[in-house]
Amino acid sequence: MPRTLDSQITMEKTPSYFVTREAPRRISSMSRDAKLIVVVRNPVTRAISDYTQTLSKKPDIPSFEALAFRNRSLGQVDTSWNAIRIGMYVLHLENWLQYFPLSQIHFVSGERLITDPAGELGRVQDFLGLKRIVTDKHFYFNKTKGFPCLKKPESSSLPRCLGKSKGRTHVQIDQEVIEQLRDFYRPYNIKFYEMVGQDFRWD
Repeated sequence: MPRTLDSQITMEKTPSYFVTREAPRRISSMSRDAKLIVVVRNPVTRAISDYTQTLSKKPDIPSFEALAFRNRSLGQVDTSWNAIRIGMYVLHLENWLQYFPLSQIHFVSGERLITDPAGELGRVQDFLGLKRIVTDKHFYFNKTKGFPCLKKPESSSLPRCLGKSKGRTHVQIDQEVIEQLRDFYRPYNIKFYEMVGQDFRWD
């Protein structure tokens, strides 16, 4: 990490940190005072999104249903598949809590980040001890992408939107499969809500 003055904050992001077993220990040994921000979203939607992105790169992979279940008729979900395992947030959080107190971890709702980006970033700014500088006026909704975009200062031309790989239409999944996955994730979600003291309303 680069050297930081007392008046500065250094940030770094990697989507896989939260689910990488060794990450909390390594980050803790670098800085026990680090503040951690984790964006979470409905695990079923997250798994479908993950599959959609993989499918765009590898069109020959098996169907979502074939990967998600060891035995669908018995409702046996395959937790060894990364797209499923990542959404079991409570298991990953338990690992992080061995190295960091909950007060140093802030959870951002992926759903609210889309519907109310300024509100979610306001809470992030509060968590980091920053003045609320980023507000509603910094965003506009891009209908094509289905996501908010960040308006750049007047000196630059184009707004900052998500890259080409983001905002693509999800693969259509049978509603029964979605219901089975909701049932599977429900106990994990409830325990996660209890641990973080926040109900993300994924049901």
